[in-house]
Amino acid sequence: MKQVVQNYKSGELALLDVPVPGCKPGGVLVRSAYSLISTGTELMKVSEAGMSMLGKARSRPDQVAKVLQSVATNGVPATYRKVMGKLDSYTPLGYSLCGVVEQVGAGIDDVAVGDLVACAGNEHALHAELNWVPRNLYAPVPDGLAPPHAAFGTVGSIALQGVRQGEPQLGEVALVIGLGLIGQLVAQLLTASGVRVVGVDPDPVRCELAERLGAAATGDPGSSAVAGAVADLTGGHGVDQVYLAAGGGSNQPVELAARLSRDRGRVVDIGKCRLDLPWNAYYEKELDVRFSRSYGPGRYDPEYELQGRDYPIGYVRWTERRNLACFLDLVARGRVDVDPLVSHIADFDDAVETYQSLKDGGLKAVAVLFRYPGQQREPETPSVAVPAAKVTPRPARAVAGPVRLAFVGAGNYATSMLLPHLTGRDGVELSTVVTTTALSGANAQRKFGFRDATTDLDAVLGDDSVDAVFVVTRHSSHAELTRRALLAGKAVFVEKPLALTGDELAGVLEAVEESGNDRLQVGFNRRFAPLLTEARARFGARSGPANLRYLVNAGRLDHGSWYLQQGTEGSRFEGEGGHFVDTASWLLGADPESVYAVTAPGGEDLQVVLRYPGGSTATLSYVTSGPSAFPKETLDLVADGRALRLDDFVRASVYGRKRWVSSRLPKARDKGQRAELDAFLTAVRTGGPMPVPLASLVATTAATLAVRASLASGAPVTLAGPR
Repeated sequence: MKQVVQNYKSGELALLDVPVPGCKPGGVLVRSAYSLISTGTELMKVSEAGMSMLGKARSRPDQVAKVLQSVATNGVPATYRKVMGKLDSYTPLGYSLCGVVEQVGAGIDDVAVGDLVACAGNEHALHAELNWVPRNLYAPVPDGLAPPHAAFGTVGSIALQGVRQGEPQLGEVALVIGLGLIGQLVAQLLTASGVRVVGVDPDPVRCELAERLGAAATGDPGSSAVAGAVADLTGGHGVDQVYLAAGGGSNQPVELAARLSRDRGRVVDIGKCRLDLPWNAYYEKELDVRFSRSYGPGRYDPEYELQGRDYPIGYVRWTERRNLACFLDLVARGRVDVDPLVSHIADFDDAVETYQSLKDGGLKAVAVLFRYPGQQREPETPSVAVPAAKVTPRPARAVAGPVRLAFVGAGNYATSMLLPHLTGRDGVELSTVVTTTALSGANAQRKFGFRDATTDLDAVLGDDSVDAVFVVTRHSSHAELTRRALLAGKAVFVEKPLALTGDELAGVLEAVEESGNDRLQVGFNRRFAPLLTEARARFGARSGPANLRYLVNAGRLDHGSWYLQQGTEGSRFEGEGGHFVDTASWLLGADPESVYAVTAPGGEDLQVVLRYPGGSTATLSYVTSGPSAFPKETLDLVADGRALRLDDFVRASVYGRKRWVSSRLPKARDKGQRAELDAFLTAVRTGGPMPVPLASLVATTAATLAVRASLASGAPVTLAGPR
């Protein structure tokens, strides 16, 4: 069989052929399915092995002390031979895995051949195809828990034992210093225990991950934001516990722990970091410093680990094995989520290259798994790219006189929803209307007072007197017309959708990059609706995740409507779904991370679930089969013990400590078109920023396009940012 080994003298890593271990009494032989690389402990060993002999000595003063003792006892020559012999031997790596029981040793009756188990131990859960594991170092995997997730069992037990040492209580606040693999798990375990967590790490990606998984706040160790968050959450008293999950030679973690702890707080050391305790700081607060020893009671006790002698539960509630079983149960029940921690899954045959990539920094990861032969590859999560324009926008000029507008298209939406708000407006001149037929242009010119009507788009784009172009044509032409107008240096207002394909969206952003012109607005008007903006203001800021439900009773279209020409104009949802995605994102204050869509066979009704950073979700129900008498749009937002309700832009209400209900609008529903136009015209006139950031417009468009990808794959689609 194959096993990952390292020569500590030379630093060589190898995937070595070694004999299969025998199945001894008191344990089981396990065929590995997945094993987890500890990106902290194991990489430290790999890095130390690459040091000079002096570097190795400096990094392990404990071993140097043993060598000196041996010299005093056995002399220099014997000690030298002993040390060199040990250094020049292969040593194993790994201590956390999941696999299938292949053989059961005598005296084992709690598992059978074929059972899935999680295994622990730096001598028994190695990165190897087969391992013999004694009774107290394995635990059966609960039903429904995937093998890759069960492989986290040992590392999870280390985090769990650290949390137990801190003795957290409901409602307390904890500081976790170091948001690597252990720190991320500690933060989740504390959150699951009802403790609010502040995380500290110099890596902003790890900070964002911790917040997404439940941390109340995170930040760089030198940031004032961390101290501010602690003060806000504790009323200025300081945190109840600090968990040191950082490594390295800096003394900053223990100094930060003292500064942010409350009087008589607890400091728990889990990682291997420098511990030069500042005496005054720790004495004055009488801080309780504790150490967490690996997986829990039983660790380093040969009678427990090798001979299978358990500790009575009445005396030792949580042992190594009980911690292991407990963590697996928490993951199986969804109280701890390890999936977002998995940065990479490598085939076991590529183990050496994977370690080298981690060591060199080519692979930046929180957790990496080895997948062993015989394990099916997990289907790759489909993704839709969210492109970004790499551009330094050119300065936008202010308009001295009236803002001159050109309209490309004069169909029903333009003439009923936009132009009535622009006709006769002070400071606005309707310059030119461009249509495909001369008669439709003449009608628009007569009705709305355009100075000119034409069918020549190039003439309009080349007219330096035109400040902004409105693209209000059929969906299939939006991206190309927008691209041309941006290249011509015009501010652009394009009705939704911005694009119908990823290539069209990329083309628009290429035009932004080429021209330096990012003066773009998409007609997502609902975020400007006065009733909804007032309700959002009354709802106020939120701190926890939110759940949003948006029901759109779209109704049936008349036979022959061009909206039904999906081959050229895209699906109906692709045409107008951006409205609802944008509204949800605006209310939740973020762009979506993933999209999952389902539909009934042969039907047009859609259910779309959007996941947002921080655990918020939005469910969009887009139905065409509802009764016409039912309101078209109803929305509910629930978070932090408050709720917001919007009833078809006629009435809104907010429920919290006090209840607010708007008066029923006496006139037609105001869905924000006029306020949206006001904001766009102000940006054009003053040269100020566009009403909605370009990145948000792109993210909303990508999310709308991802619905099609999700329906095709039957799986959630990740919205992947630029790499």
